Amino acid sequence: MKELLYGVAYYDEYMPYDRLETDIKMMKEAGINVVRIAESTWSTHEPQNGIFDFTSVDRVLDAMHKAGIKVIVGTPTYAVPTWMVKEHPDVLAVTAQGPGKYGARQIMDITNPTYLFYAERIIRKLIGRVKDHPAVIGYQTDNETKHYHTAGPNVQLLFVKYMREKFKTLENINIKFGLDYWSNRINSWEDFPSVVGTINGSLGSEFARFQRQLVTDFLAWQVSLVNEYKRPDQFVTQNFDFEWRGYSFGIQPSVDHFKASKAFDITGVDIYHPSQDDLTGIEISFGGDVARSTKGSNYLVIETEAQAFTNWVPYPGQLRQQAFSHLASGANMVAYWHWHSIHNSFETYWKGLLSHDFEPNPVYNEAKTIGNDFARLSPHLVNLKKKNKAAMLVSNESLTALEWFTFNSSSSKKYNDVVRMMYDQLYKMNIGCDFVNPSSETLEDYDMLIVPALYTASDELLNRLNEFVKNGGHIVYTFKSGFTDETVKVRTVQQPGIISEACGIIYSMFVEPKNVSLKGDPFGVGQEHNTVDTWMELITPVSAEVLAYYDHPHWGQYAAITQNRFGKGLATYIGAMISEAAMNKVLEHAVKQADLWGVDQELAFPLITKSGINEFGKTIRYYFNYSDSTRSFVYPYGEGVELLSNTTIASEQLLDIERWGVLVIEEN
Repeated sequence: MKELLYGVAYYDEYMPYDRLETDIKMMKEAGINVVRIAESTWSTHEPQNGIFDFTSVDRVLDAMHKAGIKVIVGTPTYAVPTWMVKEHPDVLAVTAQGPGKYGARQIMDITNPTYLFYAERIIRKLIGRVKDHPAVIGYQTDNETKHYHTAGPNVQLLFVKYMREKFKTLENINIKFGLDYWSNRINSWEDFPSVVGTINGSLGSEFARFQRQLVTDFLAWQVSLVNEYKRPDQFVTQNFDFEWRGYSFGIQPSVDHFKASKAFDITGVDIYHPSQDDLTGIEISFGGDVARSTKGSNYLVIETEAQAFTNWVPYPGQLRQQAFSHLASGANMVAYWHWHSIHNSFETYWKGLLSHDFEPNPVYNEAKTIGNDFARLSPHLVNLKKKNKAAMLVSNESLTALEWFTFNSSSSKKYNDVVRMMYDQLYKMNIGCDFVNPSSETLEDYDMLIVPALYTASDELLNRLNEFVKNGGHIVYTFKSGFTDETVKVRTVQQPGIISEACGIIYSMFVEPKNVSLKGDPFGVGQEHNTVDTWMELITPVSAEVLAYYDHPHWGQYAAITQNRFGKGLATYIGAMISEAAMNKVLEHAVKQADLWGVDQELAFPLITKSGINEFGKTIRYYFNYSDSTRSFVYPYGEGVELLSNTTIASEQLLDIERWGVLVIEEN
């Protein structure tokens, strides 16, 4: 990519009246240089079976090209038209809740042959029509693709085929999955039951793995179709999303981002986050770090918020801060969903840069300053290269398994709560973090691995992690790690199984903590934060040093947190759900032990810093103030230029960052 892209999703089809030329004029004034179109409007492009109308696409492409605005064209396959469901009701996904009903998007069975026939036809018709248009720089296949919990008869047949190819015999399946329990044993392939009603967490987790593979295969299939048409100067991407908790929160349960991203030229994501006083930059950083890590390269923010919900209207300065926050994690594009607020239906109040009156407003006016700065500074900020020494190992398989085997019945906390607690604390202490997964080939490239709740893992992976420590690496594990094998079968040894060797601990009992704290407040976080909740393992150290014991009349003899020298490295094990404040101190201790503590760590949230190397080989340093008051700090690096203001910065200079502000310094 040769320049930063600053864009919006644009839907001429949604407009209450014709204002294309006016919109383009306002886009140009705002520095918008790319729009994304077509991914949501299949029923407009094919109003009846086999009748195609690309008038809206043609007119937008021509108008954008005339204005010098680039276009990303989406395949419109994630929202099926009414005629298809009328003629072929079986295209709707059958889920555990029963047959699907028409209305929402993302309700189809992505394995259904009839759906795939029509999807291929619209892809070929649309991409074949636009491929040579000079405005088109790339394509987005589908949108926020997931498996939509599809589990009907067609999917059942595919799952049985998958199990047969993977495990070869029913006897293997019966043994590995423990199916003798409650007479779940399968003695004939023809008797293989639907997994929708299963009580077996191993089988249920395998079905979820299979469903994620359906997404990987579906997206790769779409990419293969688009690749038949795309020019060498065009790219193919996908708009991945994250676990949704009212905003982008954690690792996506329904997609393996690492596997699914392989088919694409560049990873794209959407990132939404709280705003106003709740803006921290954490979700921007988390989503960006995951996206960058999937392919080890720059990525596209295909969707992020402008105004979004009425309670997400940003304070003055926050839109700018958000945009540069994306760049700081390695984004080459920031695009809003969407340009204009729509006037009907489900997302009426998911507001765009323009409100319902289409007039300039403070958010739009701030976007104009961003577009101007992106254009001016693009050579300095595009293609930022980042090299982190710490990585977080995340596992879709563990996420799924812990849905089956929750921490306890009275807690709502899940796998992603552990992931985010650890990631958030690293972020707040300005530790740059990549993401890896169990199949990553780059684990050994890092000095430190953070491993949250790795509940299910193969012997091979756990032995590899032991070797990582033995060879000088540092690992921080949490509770529930190493407990089961890759089929979610509990290991028949003292826990935490294979990693006991590196961790120097054993345990066989675990409880739900009630009125438990850490003895003596070992991390100095105060009584309020010195607590244990949700889960605790009763750990006996073998060779490990105890960092914290439980404070409890019956469990006080057991360790809560340990560290162990193993070979040249160090393994820290956190055996309980501790507070955020305590987690911060444990991770700070581990980071220092790994020799990753430096001058950046003299700053802490709300002052956040990120860095990378630009195309000129110079270091770019971003500084953000995620607070509502001016903050100051001493700049510790060599002389440089603050790019936004074009002012010289001296080493050891005292710098002020205004509230919700950003500084971008290029070292000389």
